[in-house]
Amino acid sequence: MSVLKICAAAASIVMALSISAQGLTYLKDTKTDITLSASAAILIEADTGTVLYAKNEKEHRSIASTTKIMTALLTIEAGDLDKRFTVDPIAINVEGTSMGLKEGDTVTRRALCAGMLLPSGNDAANAAAISVAGSSSAFAEMMNNKAAALGMSDSRFVTPSGLDADGQYSCAYDLAVLARCALKNDVFREICGSVKLTEEYGSPPYKRTLVNSNKLLYSYDGCIGVKTGFTDNAGRTLVSAAERDGVTLIAVTLNAPDDWKDHTKLLDYGFEKVRPTDAAYDCSSLRVPVIGGEQEYIGVKTTSSAALPLTAEQKEQVQVTVYLPKFIYAGVTAGETVGELRYELYGSEICSVPLLASESCAAKPQELSVIAKCVKFLRSIFNF
Repeated sequence: MSVLKICAAAASIVMALSISAQGLTYLKDTKTDITLSASAAILIEADTGTVLYAKNEKEHRSIASTTKIMTALLTIEAGDLDKRFTVDPIAINVEGTSMGLKEGDTVTRRALCAGMLLPSGNDAANAAAISVAGSSSAFAEMMNNKAAALGMSDSRFVTPSGLDADGQYSCAYDLAVLARCALKNDVFREICGSVKLTEEYGSPPYKRTLVNSNKLLYSYDGCIGVKTGFTDNAGRTLVSAAERDGVTLIAVTLNAPDDWKDHTKLLDYGFEKVRPTDAAYDCSSLRVPVIGGEQEYIGVKTTSSAALPLTAEQKEQVQVTVYLPKFIYAGVTAGETVGELRYELYGSEICSVPLLASESCAAKPQELSVIAKCVKFLRSIFNF
């Protein structure tokens, strides 16, 4: 692993290991010869955004209910997840899969997210859109704005449910970008990774069990989501994610008659290709000058090393940059954050680890000036 050391005058302090949300990066040897039933597909490592496999990944296609990844994410980000309200009667009057909403039902946005991500309720997606934006068209605008913010340049949303509509499309690449973002949201991650959830809604509300249509959750070791989909026009669509030993993979297939098998092949390949790599950095020689302290320098340390999910090709491409201030003022306590290590891959930051003071440094007692000494002497004599 190549290492680059740079000292900076100031550092952006990160209190814990964090992964950046940069765009996807292709390996030089991105796999393209895995036999799949899908018309389009992609496999990425989620933390680094590395593309491990690609097939027609930028091709515009209908994506069916995988659209609900965007709908659920925006609903969660809107907040007020547990506030009860009455569903819009027109919104829930929709064809296809349903969570069983009826006119007059009261529900929460959290329950709607469960209803759209587990049984893929079109009624849930529509009701959430009205709740968040006031109309389906206004919500579609929110969807497209979010897509643009994420760099999903090959997507256009029209409906919150993913039912076929003129001018609506996306691609495998953009769905991988979307899923990567959505999985960083703890609420989304918890819901989409649940085999079953019990939610209370109705008129009056009562408890019901919602079952996830993603059978990979119980058939593939480490699966954590994400979303199934189907329409006659789109065919079978699927976005899946799985975690093992600190490696997170996201797979997308569009128009895949044998999608379960396709995803098993993709994920198995990914876990063979990517391994957690210890990126420990030796900080023993690092020092920071101290102004006004009892010692001139203090050492720094890290409490955790970065375990980076890398391919063999990437291991020698990682660069580590040390960010420390030119100096610090005395009064530093051991364990206080004073800088950071930044790990970069192909010019993009993928991880940062805080650098901590390895020792305390108290301020040096200041000598009194001649005048101050005279004042102190006079006070002691005249008791004032």
